[in-house]
Amino acid sequence: MHAAPEPSPQTTAKQLIESIRGVALELKLRPEQIESIDLDTTLDTELGLDSLTRAEFISRIGQKFELTFPQQVFTTVSTPRELLREVLAAQSIDHNAPIAKVDSLVLDKVDPSPATAQTLLDILDWHVQTHPERPHIQIYEAGESTATISYQQLKREATRIAAGLQAKGLNPKQAVAIMLPTCKEYFYTFFGILIAGGIPVPIYPPARLNQVEDHLLRHKNVLSNCSAVMLITVDEAIHVARLVKPHVRSLHSIVTPEEICADPASVLYPNISSADIAFLQYTSGSTGTPKGVTLTHANLLANIRSMGQKLQIESTDTFVSWLPLYHDMGLIGAWFGNFYYSALLVIMSPLDFLAKPDRWLNIIHQTKATLSAAPNFAYELSIKRSSEDQIKNLDLSNVRALFNGAEPVSPNTMEKFADHFAPTGLRRSALYAVYGLAECSLGLTFPPLARGPLFDVINRDTFMETGFAKPEVQKSNSLRFVSCGTPIPNHELRILDDSGRELPDRRQGRLQFRGPSTTSGYYRNPEKTRELFHGEWLNSGDLAYVADGEVYLTGRVKDLIIRAGRNIYPQEIEEAVSNISGIRKGCVAVFGSSHSESGTEKLIVLAETRITDSEEKNRLGLQINQVATKLIGGAPDEVLLVRPHTVLKTSSGKIRRSGCRDLFEKNLLEKGPASPWIQFSRLLITAGLSQINRIRDIAFDSAYAIYSWIIFSFITIISWPVVVCCPSLLWRLKFIRAAIRTLARLTGTKITLQGTENLPSTNTTNIFVSNHCSYLDAAVLFLALPLPFSFVAKNDLLKQFFATTFLRRIGTEFVARYQQQQGITDSENVTAAVNNGKSILVFPEGTFTRMPGLLPFYMGAFKTAAETDTPIIPVIIHGTRSILRSDTWFPRKGAVTISILPKVESLDRSNSREVSSNWEHAQDLKDTTRKLMLKHLREPDLCE
Repeated sequence: MHAAPEPSPQTTAKQLIESIRGVALELKLRPEQIESIDLDTTLDTELGLDSLTRAEFISRIGQKFELTFPQQVFTTVSTPRELLREVLAAQSIDHNAPIAKVDSLVLDKVDPSPATAQTLLDILDWHVQTHPERPHIQIYEAGESTATISYQQLKREATRIAAGLQAKGLNPKQAVAIMLPTCKEYFYTFFGILIAGGIPVPIYPPARLNQVEDHLLRHKNVLSNCSAVMLITVDEAIHVARLVKPHVRSLHSIVTPEEICADPASVLYPNISSADIAFLQYTSGSTGTPKGVTLTHANLLANIRSMGQKLQIESTDTFVSWLPLYHDMGLIGAWFGNFYYSALLVIMSPLDFLAKPDRWLNIIHQTKATLSAAPNFAYELSIKRSSEDQIKNLDLSNVRALFNGAEPVSPNTMEKFADHFAPTGLRRSALYAVYGLAECSLGLTFPPLARGPLFDVINRDTFMETGFAKPEVQKSNSLRFVSCGTPIPNHELRILDDSGRELPDRRQGRLQFRGPSTTSGYYRNPEKTRELFHGEWLNSGDLAYVADGEVYLTGRVKDLIIRAGRNIYPQEIEEAVSNISGIRKGCVAVFGSSHSESGTEKLIVLAETRITDSEEKNRLGLQINQVATKLIGGAPDEVLLVRPHTVLKTSSGKIRRSGCRDLFEKNLLEKGPASPWIQFSRLLITAGLSQINRIRDIAFDSAYAIYSWIIFSFITIISWPVVVCCPSLLWRLKFIRAAIRTLARLTGTKITLQGTENLPSTNTTNIFVSNHCSYLDAAVLFLALPLPFSFVAKNDLLKQFFATTFLRRIGTEFVARYQQQQGITDSENVTAAVNNGKSILVFPEGTFTRMPGLLPFYMGAFKTAAETDTPIIPVIIHGTRSILRSDTWFPRKGAVTISILPKVESLDRSNSREVSSNWEHAQDLKDTTRKLMLKHLREPDLCE
């Protein structure tokens, strides 16, 4: 038999165009775009393909022709004609060929980096002194290892770069821009700049080398803002990059890493302190006023240490990453995090991932990796691009954490990913929705270890109308959000309303944060820095609510769009599109819309035009694609040309992007605009109702706060002299309970007591221990517990005459928390009181915080219980923190629940599990009680 003849190039070209149109139809491109495709149609400007869609597009063409394309095809091909050359040159896929093997390194456990280290350079020196040949990074391209970097090699090559930079005239604290792909030279260059005393400024490299010029011109504002004196880039970009020099006065050298190497012996080592800038993180996607987040060595190390503590990172971990090194998640989370903890980083190019997403999970499988991270879209892409046969060959049972962050996290994506890859041994508990931002160095909140995703199902209508996240059983129209966990150690967050007051649980508001890893501001941008700070708190720009101590991200305050991990600022595109002839100036709306299939946000451009001719409208659509591509490096997902007066505006003429998004998602744009008077009436009514609701809420909250304080003051003025003068303790306690009951009733505060079956009899001695949430705790416990007991209070209150007099009259015992000798004496007095038959109530945390959670316990109450063989009665308080939070005197209306838990008995000394001392007995009582309270509290453990 004769082999079938090879098809001619003309036949292949015809098949290619047919295949491209078929794929374009599958990807839901506009019909007019599909019909106009020929060999010279550009994939980005004419078809409007962004980098993700482009990779999917080329991959599907390869599948149709049963061909495999090298990685560079996904970055260099810009037309079907260029793709045709690759099709003609490509080799057929051998479907039976084994998957490329990669090395799996198992590293020994080593001591953690010293806590005394002040800078990244201190950590590097420690590695070199402790284990110089230990592998630090493995680099892969197309599934094959290309380099392994040890700590010694990193230091040696970085020092050569540093020598070359100084020879080129780099002075300490000058900025050097790095525009390199993922390669070993990137790591050498970054540390070389640090060693030389400079400030690294990572900027993302162009997706395609034929766009270097446009790419660099988009970055000129960044280079000018940081006053970069050098740009280090690849060979192919050198000549084109020189075109940007006239636009950046400070820029005097554009070189490659190879050109900058010199004799390491000539290096001068400047003094680098923890307060020095470690690097500048510019928010990706911005082409207007650049915002370079200033991150010091102290910021980075604080964040890395807190994240490592929360996640229990070990030196035996292996982290697989394809995340770009110009992004904080890839640079800090993947590289610096593993660098600090001596863990192995296995890294591949982002372009390699986009070309073949299955390589990511395949390398995790082959290296037996334990950790990895990616934005939400990557998980969607992995689901879509993995076949059953590929899944059968994967073993992901070693993975203990896959982090999903850097863009909005979809609950649907997390569920689908867990189910889709369950046959690989991937545990659901390994999936983590996390939250962070460059202004906090990287990480801010993480869920508890090994818990798995936690979803909150709430009533959509209630949430949209009032911002209250009312729980409900999942329905077709309910909303679901995924928990991003609790703040990392030493960091805090809060949720504020529009008037700047902190909100109670389950109320959506503006998220602010603070902690040691937060930036000092934006580099050389005082105006944006002022907007960032609210006192010592930083504005995240995100909307969220807190429930049971965990944060749920719900949206953004401003109209920033995050697509495939990149920030896109709509006002920049709107202004540029408005300048196109035929588009109504100032009548353009750019917004993001959630895209369930890609797991990311679609970029929508809505523009008004009076043009009705279809060919002219196609021309306008092409121009908008070109303008957007030039600005942000990728085309919009959809361009909608609509009739005049369709784009919604406020009464002051500002674009209502959220309103336009609602019309788009409800498919109401095609219906055309209503008459002007109807539009005006709607706008007036909507704006009026919104303003009325806002004023009403502020007025109600303020009135309630004032009313509550008036009632409290009135009751206190009456109660204090009665309690002080009444001769009978029993009558004093009855009067106080009556006063508190009256206060609760008049302020509308419902107090519910649960677990009454666990209450002991009145003739027994007990030690009650309760979590501490608010200044209100003592009052609600007094009312809820119908038993005689005395509080144990801190002796700081002895300085306050009125409080001390009142508390002494109700039998309060005072203890010193910070004075060792006095504390011992006070503890003995409390023990003596219990021995005399007096029940006491203790807040073993000693204090309370603004964020929910259980703090570490002091030993006093448990030592007394051990010495006196007195049972512990745990008590759980819910709701007082939402009514009156720490650091504020602004009460809000709410409800309180008190739960009495089963008693924790003294241990039987005669059983087989002997306790050798009262101290060990007390320690056991404390641990048992704390675990029981955590189980019922539904709040995080702040000891973790």
